[in-house]
Amino acid sequence: MFVVRAAGSPSIGRSSFLLGSGTVVSRALGFVKTIILAQTLGVVGSAGADSFAVANQLPSSIYVIIAGGVLTATLVPAIVKSALHRDGGIAYINKLMTMALVVLLGVTLLATLAAPWLVALFAGSWSTEQLALASAFAYWCLPQIFFYGLYTVLGEVLNARGSFGPFTWAPVLNNVVALLGVIAFMVVFGVDTGGERSVTDWTSSMVNLLAGTATLGVAAQALILIVFWRRLGLGFRPDFIWKGVGLRETGRVAGWTFGIVLVTQLGGIIETNVVSQASGVGASVFTLATAWLIFMLPHSIIAVSMGTVYFTRMSEHAASKKMAEVEADTSEALRNIGLLVVWAAAGLACVAYPVSTLFAGQDFFAIASLASLIQILVIGLPAFSALYVIFRVFLALGRARVLFNLTLLQVGLFCALALASSLLPLEMIAQGVAASLITSVLVQAIVSYALLRRRLSGLDSRRLRVTGLRSYVAGGVATVAGVIAGAVLGAYSEDGFALASVFGALIAMVCIGLVVTVVYALLLGLFRTSELAAVVRMVRVRIGR
Repeated sequence: MFVVRAAGSPSIGRSSFLLGSGTVVSRALGFVKTIILAQTLGVVGSAGADSFAVANQLPSSIYVIIAGGVLTATLVPAIVKSALHRDGGIAYINKLMTMALVVLLGVTLLATLAAPWLVALFAGSWSTEQLALASAFAYWCLPQIFFYGLYTVLGEVLNARGSFGPFTWAPVLNNVVALLGVIAFMVVFGVDTGGERSVTDWTSSMVNLLAGTATLGVAAQALILIVFWRRLGLGFRPDFIWKGVGLRETGRVAGWTFGIVLVTQLGGIIETNVVSQASGVGASVFTLATAWLIFMLPHSIIAVSMGTVYFTRMSEHAASKKMAEVEADTSEALRNIGLLVVWAAAGLACVAYPVSTLFAGQDFFAIASLASLIQILVIGLPAFSALYVIFRVFLALGRARVLFNLTLLQVGLFCALALASSLLPLEMIAQGVAASLITSVLVQAIVSYALLRRRLSGLDSRRLRVTGLRSYVAGGVATVAGVIAGAVLGAYSEDGFALASVFGALIAMVCIGLVVTVVYALLLGLFRTSELAAVVRMVRVRIGR
């Protein structure tokens, strides 16, 4: 059920729909998990929640620094090329797997031993007691590094072989396991929606249950992919002779990609240190992480699911020197993804307050803090998703050095603005950091697109501009309509219907979402936007099947 047509299949819609549906289920479960976690630990002003957030972010941050971005960015093009070898790429995969496992095991061990120092690196302003709690969480969470790496390698090999579903659906299992862990924690240790539990009130049993089940979920996510490897007839034999099948060529691209990841994570360290100053007072690490989770939902469902399939096709066309096809893929990806992402951004901006009620309960200060972060971040959602596509075009063309320079620009600007945000009142620091991030992303997107046009001279820029202008105009009008609908439903007042209960919030979200969708679709129809018909047709066909 998970294996779709091999790379090069004419149906981008079929593959992206499969990926998107898996992402929807996974993100929905992740939403439920985060809602319960926020209700249990407190989303704003909770030192315990911030401690867990820092510790649980450490594995992904370290993994991405060491291998994550390198593997994700270089595996698909390299595996596609290795398929041209006489053995169909089997030797390459064995060598790659062996090398990845050795590196991941070593990094995981060293990181776990260094847990207290790593926590202090990301949250140096915290008290000794809060650092100790975060370190206790980190000892349980850092083994996730190995399983993140295993999931990436196994999944990207499946993607390169045209089996896209398992990589997207495996996180569902992760979220199920982690969700059960959070529910068990809530049942056993109770809820603290106001975040009043002191860091010294946390026991080892509480830490072990919450962090241990989080790591167990990541392990399950990786190990389930072994089943699908076997279904495709793939095997693994350790091979410690890492020469002879193009790893050196991959390494050249990976070197620049590593630089990109390293620079990005340095920016993340500054971000966490600045935001952590507000821990226990206002919106801090856990609040910003929750807003980012909400922000990433439409990006993951739309841009990542569709972009992953386009990336494989672009890599094939780039490897075959078919530049006209690469240009067509790029134009189609930017237009179709952009059309959906602008709609999602408009809707998310309008439902930010009701959505925040699901996480923050009836605390209006917490609701407003989380909602303001969502609304700031969503301004940059279309640019963020466009960058996802543009970066993968450059990677398919082997232009990783260009991406490094673009990332250096974005992170440098962000760090300067984020450090300036530390001068704001504690209650406003998180909002300042969010605005800094989006400002830097917008600048990066403008420069990246200009460089893309120079590299792809046959890119249909006029059509991209027309579609972009139509979608932004329609999105702006739809946002105004959604805000009016939200005001009628009391989405912006402390005692309004939309914020009074979970039921009211859900009803308001549905109503506001419908208004935004209808207005957006009607305007695009009036503008005779051809991409709208293509996207609707793709969704209708897949739902019908």
